[in-house]
Amino acid sequence: MAADRTLAPLRPAHSMPAVFGAGAAIGVLGGMIGLGGAEFRLPLLIGLFGFAALCAVILNKAMSLVVVLTALPARMAAVSASELATHWPVAVNLLAGSLLGAWAGASWALRMRSSTLYKVLAALMVLMAAALLSTHFSTLGTLDLPRWAHVPLGVAAGFGIGAVAAIMGVAGGELLIPTVVLLFGRDGKTAGSLSLLVSLPTMLVAFARYSRDGSFAVLGANRRFALVMVAGSVAGAVLGGLLLGVFPEVVLIPALAVILLVSAAKLARHD
Repeated sequence: MAADRTLAPLRPAHSMPAVFGAGAAIGVLGGMIGLGGAEFRLPLLIGLFGFAALCAVILNKAMSLVVVLTALPARMAAVSASELATHWPVAVNLLAGSLLGAWAGASWALRMRSSTLYKVLAALMVLMAAALLSTHFSTLGTLDLPRWAHVPLGVAAGFGIGAVAAIMGVAGGELLIPTVVLLFGRDGKTAGSLSLLVSLPTMLVAFARYSRDGSFAVLGANRRFALVMVAGSVAGAVLGGLLLGVFPEVVLIPALAVILLVSAAKLARHD
């Protein structure tokens, strides 16, 4: 049985200023930790604004795509295109798996029962919380692996990340960045830029797969909502970037992980 196809409308009590404010809050959180914040947007779409799981994922994917497109030029100022070009084998290696994973993940999400999708999303939020904590509080070094193992492991990791990103409607940077550091030994700044390059085509593939399903109509039905929330997210991300370092990571990161875990618990109980 396919997932719930209902296009859950906005509740009348939620005005566009509230939508913009929610998007801005997510953008600030993401900006302060150098991520897009889509993992925090998803539970808001479901819990606060009342969208069914699959509709929330599709909306989240569309908004994540716009945020990544906005972030990419700014990231190029930190790591030039010519410098990134020297790392093209890493991007190609991960894309070989992530493009397939994105198509597969979106297909799985479309076939899941709504109740199952809620539980899967809850489990993936726990995974994101663990990735957030490990990335910021542990020293990531390159795994001591034989050179021949990098390609198959990169494809396998890319597939898993692409599938997770498609199911949650996120860019996947939380998983891509540590993967680039651990498997390929690139520094954090380079890994962040490579993650965007891998995320963009991966998201487009998932987006294309979702567009083949009737639930994709949620974008047309809620176009104004999506545009307002994206505007808030972009504005919030700029502010979050300016606040970078104001709040110590030892406080901020555990607090954000707790938010994800509480959201996961609520989604797991969702019918």
